[in-house]
Amino acid sequence: MDRRGFLGGLLIGLASSFPALRSAVAQHHAMQPAPGASDGRGVLVFAAATLKPALDAIVSAYRNKQGAEVTLAYGPSPALAKQIENGAPADIFISADPIWMDYLAEKRLVRRHTRADLVRNVLVLAGRESQASAASVVIDSAFPLAQVVGAGPLSMCNPADHPAGRYGKASLEALGLWDSVANKIAIADNPQVAVVMVARGDAPAAVVFVTDVRGVSGARVLGTFPEASHPPIVYPAALTMAAPHADAAERLLAHLRSAEVRALFDDYGYK
Repeated sequence: MDRRGFLGGLLIGLASSFPALRSAVAQHHAMQPAPGASDGRGVLVFAAATLKPALDAIVSAYRNKQGAEVTLAYGPSPALAKQIENGAPADIFISADPIWMDYLAEKRLVRRHTRADLVRNVLVLAGRESQASAASVVIDSAFPLAQVVGAGPLSMCNPADHPAGRYGKASLEALGLWDSVANKIAIADNPQVAVVMVARGDAPAAVVFVTDVRGVSGARVLGTFPEASHPPIVYPAALTMAAPHADAAERLLAHLRSAEVRALFDDYGYK
């Protein structure tokens, strides 16, 4: 199978593995290649789905300016890392946390000298836009989370393997809030799905990244979790060891680390 066919099969496989994501695609972040070169000859980037709005815009500008061929494939970091482990021909991997980058590094599947943290994110509690509340607050141990969640559910990613879920549970435990909602959790495949659940009225609240709430009609930020209550939310990027287009991929990675792109990420709410 050629590289284009492999990519198509990969994306279909990812979507079929995450049905909730598939149902939310039309309303929010699609798990599919961004528009542009996809003939299998250009740089292939595997990126955490939560990066999609910002990375689509950044790479689109890069294509237009440099005439470069770049294909973006989005999905949950664990699934993408496993695909790279299984031989997916990605040139660059951008994870939603260090753990899955470490996973590939330990297996010598990424080039350690190219690894760098691109951006940081902020963990928030999303709620319905119509919920009566003051401006977004910093969540502490006195925050009435059980009252906000009510009968539930509280939508969030799986703490066992998804970065957003892991950060969320760590913060809720550190603040002493986990036990009050632990039996009301609805597991979402990714933070975008969790936000869509809130916007649709399927859940009163969700633990997600602040960038996931941006642009979602019907959802807003109710509160921000303190940075000290969870590990730093960083997005490491690196070239894969088997990168088929290593030179072009290294140029793209350097661009993603530039001050120009840093400003664009800031516009989308990253830190």
